[in-house]
Amino acid sequence: MNKKILQTLEFDKVKQQLSQHVVTKLGEEQLQQLTPISDFDKIEEQLLETKEAFDVLRLRGGIPIPILENIKPHMKRIEIGAMLNGLEIAQVGRVLRTVTELQRFFEDLRELEIELPRLYEWNDKMIALPDLAKEIRIAIDEDGRVTDDASSELKHIRQSIRRAEQGVKDQLNSILRGGSSKYLSDNIVTMRNERYVIPVKSEYRSHFGGVVHDQSASGQTIFVEPRQVVELNNKLRQHQIAERKEIERILAVLSNELAPFRQDILQNAFVLGKLDFINAKANFGKSIKGIVPDLSADKHVSLKQARHPLIDSEKVVANDIIIGKDYQAIVITGPNTGGKTITLKTLGLLQLMGQAGLPIPAEEDSQIGVFSEVYADIGDEQSIEQNLSTFSSHMTNIVSILAHLDQDSLVLFDELGAGTDPQEGAALAISILDQVGQTGAFVMATTHYPELKVYGYNRTGTINASMEFDVDTLSPTYHLLIGIPGRSNAFEISKRLGLSTQIIDQAKQIIDGESQDLNDMISDLENQRKMTETEYLEMRHYVDEAEDLYKDLKEAYETFFSEREKEMNKAKVKANEIISEAEEKAENLIQDIRQMQLRSQSESKVKEHEFIDVKSQLSDLKHEESHLAKNKVLKKAKEKKNFKAGDDVLVEAFGQRGTLISKTGNKEWQVQLGILKMAVSEDGMTLLAPEKEPTRRMTTVKSDGGSSRSSVKTQLDLRGKRFEEALGEVDQYIDAALLAGYPQVTIVHGRGTGALKNGVQEYLRSHRRVKHFEYAPANQGGDGATIVTF
Repeated sequence: MNKKILQTLEFDKVKQQLSQHVVTKLGEEQLQQLTPISDFDKIEEQLLETKEAFDVLRLRGGIPIPILENIKPHMKRIEIGAMLNGLEIAQVGRVLRTVTELQRFFEDLRELEIELPRLYEWNDKMIALPDLAKEIRIAIDEDGRVTDDASSELKHIRQSIRRAEQGVKDQLNSILRGGSSKYLSDNIVTMRNERYVIPVKSEYRSHFGGVVHDQSASGQTIFVEPRQVVELNNKLRQHQIAERKEIERILAVLSNELAPFRQDILQNAFVLGKLDFINAKANFGKSIKGIVPDLSADKHVSLKQARHPLIDSEKVVANDIIIGKDYQAIVITGPNTGGKTITLKTLGLLQLMGQAGLPIPAEEDSQIGVFSEVYADIGDEQSIEQNLSTFSSHMTNIVSILAHLDQDSLVLFDELGAGTDPQEGAALAISILDQVGQTGAFVMATTHYPELKVYGYNRTGTINASMEFDVDTLSPTYHLLIGIPGRSNAFEISKRLGLSTQIIDQAKQIIDGESQDLNDMISDLENQRKMTETEYLEMRHYVDEAEDLYKDLKEAYETFFSEREKEMNKAKVKANEIISEAEEKAENLIQDIRQMQLRSQSESKVKEHEFIDVKSQLSDLKHEESHLAKNKVLKKAKEKKNFKAGDDVLVEAFGQRGTLISKTGNKEWQVQLGILKMAVSEDGMTLLAPEKEPTRRMTTVKSDGGSSRSSVKTQLDLRGKRFEEALGEVDQYIDAALLAGYPQVTIVHGRGTGALKNGVQEYLRSHRRVKHFEYAPANQGGDGATIVTF
C-alpha cells in the first residue's frame, strides 16, 4: 500500500493501540513491520491466525507469553565468540523456558481436539532445548546473578567470603562498642573502595592507624580502615577476586554451550515474537469489540454495523457499509457535519486493517475485499509553500490517483469537485467518477452538488447515499442511508427556528422547479424507507421467533429419534428374551407331542382333549400386548358384546373358531368346537362375522384297523377325483391331520397329466402350517405321491 493512504487514514494510530497488547521485544518488531498487503492467500492466513487467537483467548485467556527481551544482539555476540554476562544469559534462558511451556500449552489443546491449524504450525517450528534451559536455570537467577549452585568451587569461595566478611565486621563492631567509640563521628560500619571502614573524626585520624580511604565533603570525617582489619580485608579481597574469576569462567562456559544452538535459539525467539503478535491482535480485537472478517475474492465489501476504531466506542455511530456486489460506486450527498467524511474513513481504514490481518470493529458476518491499492483524497491539503489553493491541491492529488488507478483499486473522494464554481465543479466531479467507473475501480465519494444525485440515480453500478438528519432536533444522526440521496433541510430548519412562513414560501417559489421536485422525491423516499425499515424490523422479529421455533423443533425431533432408537433397542432385547423363553416352552411341548405319537402307535389311545390341551398351551405362548390390554376403547367394545345362540366365536384360549349352542350360566356358554362341546366364559370369547361360503362337508377316512387313536388316516388318496373336489378334500384332510397331531402325512395324487399334482403342491406351498413337502420314495409311489411335513 502507498504510504500516503496509511498517513491519511491514520493507520499508525491503530498500530499504537495494538502496541499496548504486545509484551515481547520481537513482538514489537513484528508490529513495526505491519502493513496492509494485497496477497489474498497471505491475508487469509493472517486472518485465520487472528481467529484462532480469538479462540484461545476465549478458551484459555490467551497465549501465555511472558515479557521477553530481544536476544538477537546476544546471539550476534555469541557468533563472534564473545562472552555474555549473567543478565543476557538469563534472558536467553527465559526464552528457552517459554518455548517448553508453550509447547506443553499447545499439546494440551491438541489433546482436547481443538482446531488451531495455524497456531499448531507455528508451535511445531519451535525447537525445545530442555537440558540447556535447565542448566541455565540452575546457574543463573532471573536477575542475571550467578547462583552458588553454578559450580562447587564458586560455592566454596562464597562460603569463605562470608566467613571473612564476618571476621572483619566482628573486629570493627568491637571498636564501635569499645572505649575508642568516642573518636568516631558515627557508630556504623561502611565500605569504601570495596573495603570495610569506620567513620572517624578528622582530628583523631592517627588514633586507629591503618589506611585512610576517603573523607566527607566537609572534611570533618575520614573513613579509616583500622590496622587490625587490614589483613582480614586483604584476605576478603582475595576471595572476591577468586569469585569474580570463577563467575567469568562459568559465564564463558555457558556462552560456549549456547553457540552450537544459536540458530535454533534465534528461530525460537522469532516464533515467540510471532505468537506474541498474534495474541496481541486477539486482545486488541477484544478491546475494540471487533471480529475477524470474511474475505471476498470478488471484492464484495459488506461491513455490518461498522465503527471507526479511533473514535470513542461510547460515542461512535455504527453503520452498514456495502459496496462491490450490486454497485461499484456510492455517491454520498448532504450538508456538512453529517458524518460523510467519517464514513469514508471508516470504510478505508477497516479495509486496511483487514488486509493487514487485524480484527475490525464490526458485527459478525462482515466481509472485506482485497484491493491492490486504496487511494484517498480527503481533507483540505492547501499548501502555502507551493502556492496552491484548496481546489488546486485536490486536483493535484486526484490527477495522481487517476494516473495509478486500476480495476483492483478502492478510491475515496471527499467533497469531490469542491473549491471552485459549483456548476463547473459538479461537471468535473461527474467526469472524474465516469473515468473511475471506466477503469473498473470501486469508489465512494462525498459531495454537496445536487447534480450528482441525478448522476447516482441514472448511472449503472452507482447508488446514492446520504447521512440522516433529524429535523426535529436540528442535528445529524450520523446514520448512513444507502439508496437515498441527501437533501437540503434549510427550509425546515429555518421554519423551526422561527423564520416567517411567508419568506419560506417565497423562497420555495424562487428555487428551481427541478430542485424542488428532487427534494420532494427525496422526502418521499425517506418516508418510504422509514416505513420499509419498520416493516423489516417487524418481519425480523417474526423470523427470529420462527428460527427459535425451528431450532426447538429440530432439537425435539433429534431427541425423539434418539429416544425411539433407545426404546427400540430395549424392545428388541426384551423380544429376544421372550422368544428364547417361548422357544424353550415350545421345545418342551414338542417333546410331549412326540411322546403322544409314540403312545398312538402303542395300545393306549391319545384322547382328543389331550390334543386340544397341547394346542391351548401353544396358544398361551403368544404374549398379550399390554397397550392393547389397557386400551379403554377395546374394553368398552368387549363390554358391549351381545352373545346369542348360533353366533360364531373365537375361543381365545384355544385359538379356534366355534359356534354357540346355549347359555349354561351367568356368563358361560356351551360351545361347539369341531367334534367337541365345552363350556367357555364370555370373557374368553370374541364374536366373529359369519362365514360367507357354505360350510364344507367333512370327508371321513376310515381307520385301517382300529388300532390308531383317530379315524383320520395318515394317507389321503385323490386318484380319480376331479380337480376342485380333490383340493376341497385336501383342505379338510390337512385340518383333520393337524387336529389329530400328525407330524407327517402322505397325499396320493397319481401322475396323470400333472394338473392335480401341481394343484396340490401349490396349495401346500401357500399353507402356513406346512413346513416342507417332497415326493415319496420310489418304493412308496415316487412322484405319484407327496409326503407333507407339518
